[in-house]
Amino acid sequence: MSLLDHDPTRAIALAIDHIPQGVAVFDAGLRLVTSNQRYNRLLHLPEDLIRPGSALFDIALFMAERGDLGPGDAAQLAIERIKELTAALTSVTQRLGNAGQALEFHSSRLPNGGLVVSFSDVTARVRAEQQLAQVNQTLERRVEERTAALKQVNTELEAARAKADASNHDKTRFLAAASHDLLQPLNAARLYTSTLIERAKSTGFAELANSIEASLTAVEDIMSALLDISRIDSGALKPAPAPIQVQDLLKKTEVEFAPMARERSISLRIVATKASVMADRSLVGRIVQNLVSNAIKYTPVGGKVLVGLRKRGNRWRLDVIDTGIGFNRDQHRLVFAEFSRLERGARMAQGLGLGLSIVQRLVTALGLTLELDSREGSGSRFSIYLPAVRNARPTSQPEALPPEPSFGTLSLKVLCVDNERAILEAMEGLLNHWGCEVRTALSLKQIDREHLLEGWYPDLVLMDYHLDQTSGLDAIEWLRHNIGGHLPAALVTADRSPAVRALAEDRGIAVVTKPVKPAALRATISGLANQGGGKRGV
Repeated sequence: MSLLDHDPTRAIALAIDHIPQGVAVFDAGLRLVTSNQRYNRLLHLPEDLIRPGSALFDIALFMAERGDLGPGDAAQLAIERIKELTAALTSVTQRLGNAGQALEFHSSRLPNGGLVVSFSDVTARVRAEQQLAQVNQTLERRVEERTAALKQVNTELEAARAKADASNHDKTRFLAAASHDLLQPLNAARLYTSTLIERAKSTGFAELANSIEASLTAVEDIMSALLDISRIDSGALKPAPAPIQVQDLLKKTEVEFAPMARERSISLRIVATKASVMADRSLVGRIVQNLVSNAIKYTPVGGKVLVGLRKRGNRWRLDVIDTGIGFNRDQHRLVFAEFSRLERGARMAQGLGLGLSIVQRLVTALGLTLELDSREGSGSRFSIYLPAVRNARPTSQPEALPPEPSFGTLSLKVLCVDNERAILEAMEGLLNHWGCEVRTALSLKQIDREHLLEGWYPDLVLMDYHLDQTSGLDAIEWLRHNIGGHLPAALVTADRSPAVRALAEDRGIAVVTKPVKPAALRATISGLANQGGGKRGV
């Protein structure tokens, strides 16, 4: 049996000497019980102040007189330093050492009234944070430069629209740059409407609220299509063909457009099929939606629209046929031009003339063939050719999110950070309705300035990606450093690029895309709450 087995106190003292942080333990009277060599070396204390029984006040007074605690009366500085270390059960403070290094102190009160103080040299980390701040400042300047450049591009684009040979590439750049700003107010509107729908249930306003929601959904669909097109043109969005059952697409089309056809007294017939094709389900679905929508819009009351498939060799030809106004061969090229509409069609229906332009872009991006047959006054046939699939098991339609339950509360503390005040107000209203306690901020500076996290620890954080001073990912890292490394978090963003999603996944951060769908948001929050082990408590 070794000497250490007979002397546990000495064993503990030897053990803490191997800890990389400086450690000191004080009794209930704030007198030194023990300290390790790292503590003595970093603080450069004299021998008489590292002996057991040395008063914490004497140690603080010595450092104050040496200038470690800044200018001022040494005794007063020593008292204030002791208050910082003992005022709370736990505290984290930073100060400069006498050699100019950055020291971070962690203090904890013991059950018997004693005090444990540990600290480490964090000079390297502080320098890294300073470098990050400089990078953020550089990024802010770059954003300002890009904003100025965007204004210049928009000016040039407006002039280009007045010319017959306007450049499609410039329009794509305009849509890609403007879409994020357009999605921000739409996101706030969707959140407000979701709260309105919940509160209007079983009232006379329920139908009105649902109609508003349907209209916003239509706007969102258009914006999503434009975003996808801009990403396709830039090469950022890659189609993902897979075996699919065409009947799934046709059934969805029938459900979506049957009310519109009935309202115009138009016969919409969808021919059932068992055909399977190789295609990108989402993008081909958008093509069919645009073609059917156009067919109904430009078919006179009492007309007919037919959607079905015909086998053509090793391909299926998907036809959308109408008895509408039609057009002559000389007008074929014009109908696919952006912001261009035939005079008779413009009189029949409102719009921007983007529908067929979107179809053509999607067909080109997917490598498909688009065929048009039309006669003025007799109707039109728009057809796309899809590769047939044999002996392949079609992929199933992704399951929709379950409807949000109308009972139960989340009872969570949620911190929301977004640089748009309207979005924060709308998000707060929705989360409050779900029973959450919410605190909001426009930036990390506001959180720090208003002490939003003093005595209040969130169960999770919902963070915008495009903040004014930094990215949402870096902001979440800052919060985790100051609150706790396991703080559950979700990035709420209109940026749908794979790069942002990959960065978030690498850091264990969920992603919710704007405009926010309440069911998806609630599912994400529930998942984060489970990830965090329920309520964190104060």
